[in-house]
Amino acid sequence: MKHDKQITLAITGASGTPYALSLLTSLVKADYQVYVLISSAAKVVMATEENIKIPARPEDASAFFIEHCGGKPGQVQVFGKEEWFSPVASGSAAPAKMVVCPCSTGTLSSIAVGASDNLIERAADVVLKERGQLILVPREMPLSSIHLENMLKLSQMGATIMPAAPGFYHNPKTIEDLVDFVVARILDHLGVEQSLVARWGYETAKHSGNA
Repeated sequence: MKHDKQITLAITGASGTPYALSLLTSLVKADYQVYVLISSAAKVVMATEENIKIPARPEDASAFFIEHCGGKPGQVQVFGKEEWFSPVASGSAAPAKMVVCPCSTGTLSSIAVGASDNLIERAADVVLKERGQLILVPREMPLSSIHLENMLKLSQMGATIMPAAPGFYHNPKTIEDLVDFVVARILDHLGVEQSLVARWGYETAKHSGNA
């Protein structure tokens, strides 16, 4: 697998499991190798929101996600929170792109101060120091001044803050349509081809013969 076809996906304990699963599935379909980091809180949220129980052992969790997303053997690799010898922990081996989806405000804070107390925080720190692409997808409301200050700080460091706030101009009919909107925007920023949601104005131009 080419290095530019690798990406790190961290899933933390904010509400928003459908976003994470849809994004992972889209990346797998786009033939990316995905390194998945999932927090203990995220497993609780996933069980609550989707009735999905993630296996405790990383290798079993990898097999689960591969089957769930229809991936190839080895295409999804899950690492434990203290696997410091994993590729994502080192600037010489980590993918240049990382998404934290959903991103809890606790994780947001830890990344902002460079805590690196677990593999999710360390992986994000690596991407920032290597001048890679870090996308954070917070799902929280209302936002306190602390949250906003952390977002501003990370944005100034080069991270992209993409709140899970779906639009409605694509005339969503289902919850899945709303999820697709957010995932499509993430994929657009990653430079990954997607057909989930057309870009603004595309369909109008297409139908008018201007595309």
